[in-house]
Amino acid sequence: MEVPEPNNASRNPRVGTIRQRLWRIIFLSDTPAGRLFDVVLLWLIGLSVLLVMMESVESLAQQHGVLMRGLEWFFTVTFTVEFVLRCWVARRPLRYVFSFFGIVDLVSILPSYLELFLTGTHYLMVIRILRLLRMFRILKMAEYLGEASVLLDALRASKHKISVFLFAIAAAVCVEGT
Repeated sequence: MEVPEPNNASRNPRVGTIRQRLWRIIFLSDTPAGRLFDVVLLWLIGLSVLLVMMESVESLAQQHGVLMRGLEWFFTVTFTVEFVLRCWVARRPLRYVFSFFGIVDLVSILPSYLELFLTGTHYLMVIRILRLLRMFRILKMAEYLGEASVLLDALRASKHKISVFLFAIAAAVCVEGT
């Protein structure tokens, strides 16, 4: 994964220094502050996914709905601020936004905002679990990404078989549902 460099385009040297420090904390985990940022972020991601799962339990949603909605917006605002900070400190913000993690970060916050306009998009927030892929970088597990590429190659080679299987399952579900 390519780490974007800090944005030094600011005219104010103090702002440039703040950006550089924030860039190091946000994109690298080679400092105690960077590692703490990453660990806290992973906990927040895990808790937000757990919250979405708990909201799907009707009795919990009825009993603690207001609290759950408040926590959901806390996570959404926190992840939005994190995303904006990542864009602000990145040397090439568009490159970050269109990178794998940038897209995952954006897609993980969009369902909350979409829910304001479109009902039923709330449960898409479970996509936030993809943000846990940051563990590979944080825990220095990048050497295991080679095994992931073997799995992806196998999936690509079997895509036609998988497509037929998924179509058959979808047809069976439709027939059973009607």
